[in-house]
Amino acid sequence: MTDDRNRPESFGPVSAGMARDGKWSDLARRVVSASILIGIGVLLAIVTGVWLRLGIAIIIGITFWELARLTGWRHPEMHHTPFGNHRPVALGILAGLSLFAALMADGGWSILLLLVPIVAGLPGAMARDRVPYVLFGLAIMFVGYGLVGLREAYGLAFILWLIGVVVISDILGYFVGRTVGGPKFWPKLSPKKTWSGTVAGWIGTAIFGAALAFFGVGNWTLVVISPLVALAGQMGDIAESWLKRRAGVKDSSDLIPGHGGLMDRFDAIAGATLAVLLVGLIINLPNIGG
Repeated sequence: MTDDRNRPESFGPVSAGMARDGKWSDLARRVVSASILIGIGVLLAIVTGVWLRLGIAIIIGITFWELARLTGWRHPEMHHTPFGNHRPVALGILAGLSLFAALMADGGWSILLLLVPIVAGLPGAMARDRVPYVLFGLAIMFVGYGLVGLREAYGLAFILWLIGVVVISDILGYFVGRTVGGPKFWPKLSPKKTWSGTVAGWIGTAIFGAALAFFGVGNWTLVVISPLVALAGQMGDIAESWLKRRAGVKDSSDLIPGHGGLMDRFDAIAGATLAVLLVGLIINLPNIGG
């Protein structure tokens, strides 16, 4: 069991945080999430080449730093290293540099560089958290690698569709879920997520895909793929909620004052990106935007 005396204020108990929440109390968080996703879209729109790789590497480095904090490095007993309490920062920097190097290098071997922060940080994770550390760490690294690959292979319009699916699913899930209510989707991990909001997100993204196909921006496979990607984004959100509950915290960090950490804002796009990469291994991804 986690000792609250060893927990920084930003890692306050989940129950205390939830007790303060009202029906619409996390609306500001949703706005921040959407703003960050739109910011990523703008980043991908403005920069290319080395600057694109650097920007994504910074985002991934920060996210990995939060993962390190959640899986053991924040515990005083785990700080017997030359880096002391700064080891999570060192792992975040290592993750960012490893991703940047993998994106800049030529040859398929470069993907192995994504494993460097996983291997380096594994001994410092709490014994019970080593499997989550590896799984979430791999997901974070491959999401960064995949976003750059998707941007360069399929263009900006494809990335904007991906972000659009996540934002639409989140907005509809939030407002329909809070308004209609009903049975919870997965109450143990995400007490506020309802079936009504979840299904609304699927329907909304299917309509979004149909609209793109109707106007000739994409093909009709988007009607099926968009809800699947939305579901993956929802699962990314739930997976991160599980990790935070396991650590006994409300937010992944206090990086964004009053709104948590970057992982809190990045979880759905991470799940959606991984789903798109998996779908791309099975079928041809739709061409969006001509």
